[in-house]
Amino acid sequence: MKKKLLSLFLVGCMAAGMLAGCGKTDDGKKTSSGDKKTEESSNGETPLVAGYSQFSAKFSPFFADTAYDQDAVAMTQVSLIETDRAGGVIYDGIEGQTAAYNGTDYTYYSASDVDVDIDDATGDTTYTIKMRDDMKFSDGEPVTIDDVIFSMYVLADTDYDGSSTLYSQPIKGMKAYRANSTAADSVTPEMIEAKIEEMPETLATQVKEELITPLLTSEFAWVKSDVVTDPTSYGLEEGVTAAEAFAAFYGPADYDVTGKDDETVLADIIASYGTDYKALATAYGDAAYFDKDVNSLAETAVIEEMRANGQGEEVANISGITRVDDYTVQVVTDGFDATTIYQLAVQIAPLHYYGDKSLYDYDNNSFGFTRGDLSIVREKTEKPMGAGPYVFEKYENKTIYYTANENYFKGAPKIKNVQFKETAETEKVTAVEQGTVDLTDPSGSKSTFEQIAGINSNGETSGDKIITSSVDNLGYGYLGCNADTVNVAGEPDSDASKNLRKAMMTIFSVYRDVNIDSYYGDAASIINYPISNTSWAAPQKSDADYELAYSKDVDGNPIYTDGMSADEKYEAAKQAALGYFEAAGYTVENGKVTAAPEGASLEYEALIPAEGGSDHPAFGLLTDAKAAFESIGITLNINNPSDSNVLWDSLDAGTQQFWTAAWGATIDPDMYQVYYSTNIVGKGGTDSNHYHLADADLDSLIMEARTSDDQAFRKAEYKQCLDIILDWAVELPTYQRQNCVIYSPERINEDTMTKDVTPFYGWLAEVQNIEMK
Repeated sequence: MKKKLLSLFLVGCMAAGMLAGCGKTDDGKKTSSGDKKTEESSNGETPLVAGYSQFSAKFSPFFADTAYDQDAVAMTQVSLIETDRAGGVIYDGIEGQTAAYNGTDYTYYSASDVDVDIDDATGDTTYTIKMRDDMKFSDGEPVTIDDVIFSMYVLADTDYDGSSTLYSQPIKGMKAYRANSTAADSVTPEMIEAKIEEMPETLATQVKEELITPLLTSEFAWVKSDVVTDPTSYGLEEGVTAAEAFAAFYGPADYDVTGKDDETVLADIIASYGTDYKALATAYGDAAYFDKDVNSLAETAVIEEMRANGQGEEVANISGITRVDDYTVQVVTDGFDATTIYQLAVQIAPLHYYGDKSLYDYDNNSFGFTRGDLSIVREKTEKPMGAGPYVFEKYENKTIYYTANENYFKGAPKIKNVQFKETAETEKVTAVEQGTVDLTDPSGSKSTFEQIAGINSNGETSGDKIITSSVDNLGYGYLGCNADTVNVAGEPDSDASKNLRKAMMTIFSVYRDVNIDSYYGDAASIINYPISNTSWAAPQKSDADYELAYSKDVDGNPIYTDGMSADEKYEAAKQAALGYFEAAGYTVENGKVTAAPEGASLEYEALIPAEGGSDHPAFGLLTDAKAAFESIGITLNINNPSDSNVLWDSLDAGTQQFWTAAWGATIDPDMYQVYYSTNIVGKGGTDSNHYHLADADLDSLIMEARTSDDQAFRKAEYKQCLDIILDWAVELPTYQRQNCVIYSPERINEDTMTKDVTPFYGWLAEVQNIEMK
């Protein structure tokens, strides 16, 4: 009964909108407002008040995890490496790197120059990062490479539990350092599997205490808070007690709760699993749920055993991270991975504030804190400090107060005081109208845009009272299909199976236009490839081989022609679908499907997480498609549970057929996590390949794209990947929605706002240049 929401994406360490750069003048000419020569702060005392959703007060460059906390921290920080508006890496940030965007040349300045060298003989990659030498932290202390090395070692420490995954990168010596033994480099998967099978007492205790007990304790709390209040949604009868429900989900078949209190029931059921984490994971709805954790614990046990037997030596540092001079560091990795450079974009945290300078001695392998104990770093979680444009003063009464950092290397901010004020989503537009906040970020929706237009005298989303700056969201909506549950004769990769899925997708796809427009209006657009339009790898309509998704019939001919009405398109889609069904082995008579081939069906289910209602962008699409399918002999059952966790449980168990959801995206378009075959649920990977797509050619292309830093080559590789995904017909891209920032032109000088914002370059990118009226 897995209840946790599925994590659908990984947040890149170079968060959208947090990357500083430059602006442009009103005439659109080449400019460089990111230059460190920006004029000094004005004496104006009028604060800029930005409305934000609720903070969780993890205001640390190491431990912030929500987007709101990350924005709050970014005001105080400088990243070692930055990107431009298109998400491209700024390699020459010291003197400035010019790149065109939307017809304008922008020059970007950043904290460093970056050189990437791939050794032709070994394949190893060396990143040489040279920092500028004129940066200071907000307290006046100089920024040096020791602050960078300190930051990297914090992120690499075994006590680190934040969202950065620098420690997982193939940096030479990283694995051995974290294990504190050279033996780590010789551990094999077979050794780990043998240790798990052996399950020695120490490992058994860890499995029980660190994995099984916490999960069951959490699940019992969930049963008490959610299940007993709505038991019928979980297949249970009204009036069931928490103990009875918990036992039904997790207890042995013959377990009797009669006369037992909750604590006893929990203890009994925990004891019943012993060390059988597989059985618990299966009951939880994800057979591979504990695999990574158990593998990690077993690997540590193997290394400890090897050390006890005299194998391996202690490791005092990360061999792949080398201090070259006061402003230069080199990082060497095994092979090349296109995503590594983004992970190296660490925020440069001040050693003297977050660490202990007396504990920093690079030559003697001491890096500013006690190894394995980050308590000194965590002590500063509620008040960040860095070299960024603003100084964090305090957080009180749900408001963060900042003052301008006069030492900021791109120039002291024009606005002396800034406030980030918690504002409810439903109140954000009204808050700007009434002057409670000057700027905020309401959800981009049809109703939001209509509300804004109603406030402006011109009836538009940008006018005299509110200006709206919209940008595509870093992600997209989709309708998915599980190839293992929707196929012919149990062969997901056969032509017949692909034709079956194409028949279904053809019907679904034709109802995208009307329903997405009805739900989002101008706040979203239809996309035709399973990748966010924000990505540099996304196919463009101007590309010669660009096609509408599922717009050809089984013979490869266009289904639709110019000038077709909506009704004519719906009819054409049904006829094309019948052709695909027939090619899949279905019997088609008189315009209807009458019989299914072996392993296929006349009835399928689509899950939608609308919590029993209709407020979901895909609700209308499924409803219209259901009627169309019914007219040609196919039954589509729409499962719209009151608890959306039913969908996530099905995805984790691999039992779903069709479903609707949305992917988030990262700055790099790497497809490994979602589409690589070993990441199918239960295969021991990331469990994110919910499509159960296993294609050797696709796997090969994904890995090839990872090995190059040539963007043109990678884009061509990814286009082939996208075509394979669509040929399997396991995903229908549905919409690309927009996010927006709104602000008051009556209080903010519009000419000074960040221009050409993108998902990778938001309004905060040039916050130092914004002026109040």
